[in-house]
This record gives sequence, structure tokens and C-alpha cells, in this order.
Amino acid sequence: MMLKAYTWLLRLSMPFIVIRLYGRGLRNRDYWRRIPERFGFVPPIRAMRVLWVHAVSVGEVRAAVPLIKALVARYPEHRLLITTMTPTGSTQVRLLFGDEVAHCYLPYDLPDAVARFLDRMRPDIAVIMETELWPNLFRTCRARAIPIVVANLRLSEGSMQRYLKVQRFTAQTLAQVTVLAAQSAADAERLGRLGAPPAVIHVTGNIKYDLALPASLREASDALRGDWGRDRPVWLAASTHEGEDELVLAARNELAARFPNQLLVLVPRHPERFAAVTRLAKKHGGRVALRSERRGMIDGKIGVLIGDTMGELQLFYGAVDVAFVGGSLVPRGGHNLLEAAAVGTPVVFGPHMTNFEEIARATRECGAGVQVTNATQLAPALADFLGNANRRFGAGEAGKRLIADNRGAVARTMQLIEPLVRPYS
Repeated sequence: MMLKAYTWLLRLSMPFIVIRLYGRGLRNRDYWRRIPERFGFVPPIRAMRVLWVHAVSVGEVRAAVPLIKALVARYPEHRLLITTMTPTGSTQVRLLFGDEVAHCYLPYDLPDAVARFLDRMRPDIAVIMETELWPNLFRTCRARAIPIVVANLRLSEGSMQRYLKVQRFTAQTLAQVTVLAAQSAADAERLGRLGAPPAVIHVTGNIKYDLALPASLREASDALRGDWGRDRPVWLAASTHEGEDELVLAARNELAARFPNQLLVLVPRHPERFAAVTRLAKKHGGRVALRSERRGMIDGKIGVLIGDTMGELQLFYGAVDVAFVGGSLVPRGGHNLLEAAAVGTPVVFGPHMTNFEEIARATRECGAGVQVTNATQLAPALADFLGNANRRFGAGEAGKRLIADNRGAVARTMQLIEPLVRPYS
């Protein structure tokens, strides 16, 4: 009965969902493209057997890279399909993998759309990244004997409390899953409290620690730093959200008294905000340039460089002295700190890290970064790193050790996946 009620509520909500999709398309026209895919009308894959990985958006796609690479290497006779829900996630797939994988949007969780998608793709297995629970999709996969692995699963206390309000329905959904691969023992314990079958719960660690960087990245970041200026302080504000850019620009102005020749590289999280953030930066004073228009040497008089390109954030992390990681001064749950740690760049982040609680704690405890409690602490925290090379080096080394000491989640997840993939015959 609860599944029927959920399905009817979703159907009744579809006009509003489509209106919202149209509204988002006013700012990012990619939302208007390939709309049929969101209802299961996807290009079929006929020639090969399919392994399917779902990663909702940019962050999940980047986090899934080590697992995706492991699947491609282990199953070369299969075609890997990656689904996302957002255009930025779609772009990230193409930037990272090109034609090495297939890609489409995951359909809305409507029975007909789900059935149509599965009829056309016929995956051997479904690997769902992090905490994406889709009742109709999971039930239909189970009915078709398609194993479901929820990988790198994170379940915060707040999320658990929300799921507890519909515990019976949540438990029924979790019962359809073949493997629940939790990041930590705390995540596993919360799954148990929601009613997940104990036999399917495993603790594998966090795949984000298995971040694999191209061998050429360090050289590319070093060359970029040369273009930006080796003798000036350079800091990054990564993946900022609405309401956060003003705080970052205010911190830059505060830092100007001590570091008048600083360069701020400001990268908004969502491409549809590039133009608005550029206008905001100009209002705060100083010269502003766009990364898309400024390749090569940057004039020392430019104070803010807007990162209005896709796929370059990891490159930027390796080219700066310190990084502020956004989504954390406003209540958006934060973003991945490990991308900076992997290249030895210290991080500063705000109080709102509910999506990365364990990583934030580990980062603080090992000394790889600093968590501030409010925006007024941002400039002083950045200044401590910008003005002290020894402190930057120590924090950077701590970050790299943190990554090295926590690797292994991909291998443990692959051990759980391998028995579920039918041998190729």
C-alpha cells in the first residue's frame, strides 16, 4: 500500500517536477535536452552486456571514478553505463571518460519509466553510489533478478531520523538490495536501525580516499601556477553556493591589507551561476577575469579569476596555496575535502559539513585543514596558511598521509561485486 501511495504521489507531482525542470532550464539550457531519457526513452545498448553505475551529480561522479576504473579494468567484455540526474553530472562523465563508457539520465522513479529503461539497457548489475534509494527501481530490479549494490553508502543521523518517519517503507526498500556497502560502522549501525537485513550490510570504507590522479596532474598544476604567478599568494574558493560568494569576496577584501597582490580563484558549484558570480565579483572591486577567456599568463593586476570551466577543479587544487571548500558556510552539507588533500593543499571549511562528517573530522584531527564556525573566521584562517609556508607544507603532508592511510575501499567493494556479475560466456 505504501509503495502504491508513493507512486501515486510521484505521478501527481510530475507536472510540478516538469515545471521545475523547465525553470532550471532557464538558467541552464542543458536541462531542456534529452528530456525523454528521464522517462525511460534511452538509447538501448544491444551489442554487449552492461554493468550499470548510477552517480547522481558531479560530486558523486568524481567520487566514483576509482570504482568505475576498477570495473572497466576487471570487465573489459562489458559495456559500462553511467547514469546521472543532472546536466553537470552528465558533462563530468564525458570529461572524465569520453566514449569509454555509455551515459544517459536515470529515469524518474515511475514504474513504466523504470521498466522501459531496464528493457533497453538490461544491466547485469546495478551499482548505486551513496544514499540513493528508489523504491520502484529497486523493486523492479529485484523482480528481474538484477543485483543491486548501494556502494559508498553514507547515512547521517539527520537522514536516518527522516527515514525513520517512514521506517516500514524504508525497510521494505532496503530489503530489495543485494549489498549495502557502508562507509563506516556508524553508517552500518544506522542502516540496521532502519531495518536493513543484517546479512547484506558490509563496512567497506570510503571510496573517496581511493582518489586516483593522473600522473601528469602535478606538472599541469605547476605550469598553471606559473601562469598565475609564483610570487603572489593564490587561494581557491571551490564549489561555492548562492549566499557564499559574498562571504568569500568579503574575506578577499579583508585579506587585501596583508596580501595586496593576492589572486582569488572563485569556482561556483553550478554553471548557471557563473555570470551572476562574475557580476558580484566586479561589484566588490578589483579586476575580474574569466578562466574560459584567460589561458596563459595572468596579469598581476587581476584580483579574481572566475573558474567558469568544467573539469578543471582538481587542476586548480594543485595550483594554489590554500583552498576554501564551499557548501560549508551555508547549509548545503559541504563538499569533498580529499580532492585538495590528495595534492597536498591545505583546506579551510565552514561548519556545515553534514555530507562529509567523517572526512571533516579526520581532516581536523590530522591537521590537514581548519574548520571555521562562521564567515568572520574565514579570512584569519586563510591568512594563517597564506602567510606561513611551513604551516602550508605541514598541512599538505598531513593531507597526503590521510589519503594513503585510508585507501582500500574500492578493493573491498569489488570483492562484494564480483560474485554478483555473471561470467561472460
